[in-house]
Amino acid sequence: MDDICIRFILHIPSEERDNAIRVCFQIELAHWFYLDFCMQNTPGAPHCGIRDFAKADIFFKIHDVQKVLEQWKEYKMGVPTYGAIILDESLENVLLVQGYLAKSGWGFPKGKVNEDEAPHDCAVREVLEETGFDIKNRICKDMYIEQKITDQLVRLYIIPGVSKDTKFNPKTRKEIRNIEWFPIEKLPCHRNDMTPKSKLGLAPNRFFMAIPFIRFVCRSMPFITFSIKLSI
Repeated sequence: MDDICIRFILHIPSEERDNAIRVCFQIELAHWFYLDFCMQNTPGAPHCGIRDFAKADIFFKIHDVQKVLEQWKEYKMGVPTYGAIILDESLENVLLVQGYLAKSGWGFPKGKVNEDEAPHDCAVREVLEETGFDIKNRICKDMYIEQKITDQLVRLYIIPGVSKDTKFNPKTRKEIRNIEWFPIEKLPCHRNDMTPKSKLGLAPNRFFMAIPFIRFVCRSMPFITFSIKLSI
């Protein structure tokens, strides 16, 4: 644990070490590192959630760690998220990712923006991390769908014309379980839409993170098609 503390906490600027919220972000990175590498290489290393992990004395010299973690989670919900809606060449299928946990649903590849990071750069980074696919030369900064979800800004850039033969492999460990193409017509447009249940055998709530964007994708398809023709 001392090595983890040195790697993720002690090397950051002193002004950030004095900011409990910034320290929480570093602890999150340290926790991922612990799960990905330390547990696998250290027989008997206990599995623990981030709450117990953060209570280690080497991280916080305060008593109310729980309160700090709650403040951090509230802060995270206000951090904008950027990613991509990746469409195949026919514009009839969309790429979705499934989180690593067993009960995780399907959604678009995306993630929280780093400090001083441009939105489109965040989208490129997150999509690369979650799918192994580089959209840097495909992204159009003005072609996106944006929604406010539980007070969090989510912007997804539209990336059309990707071959279904493309091989996708997450760059991060234990974050993405599956990556699949889904026919847009079989995805739900609202939470009571039973289309995926009848056509995919999946309840609509398995796509709850994608639902706010699916209906906009359908409505925007004429614009997307027109934009592609202009770029040819």
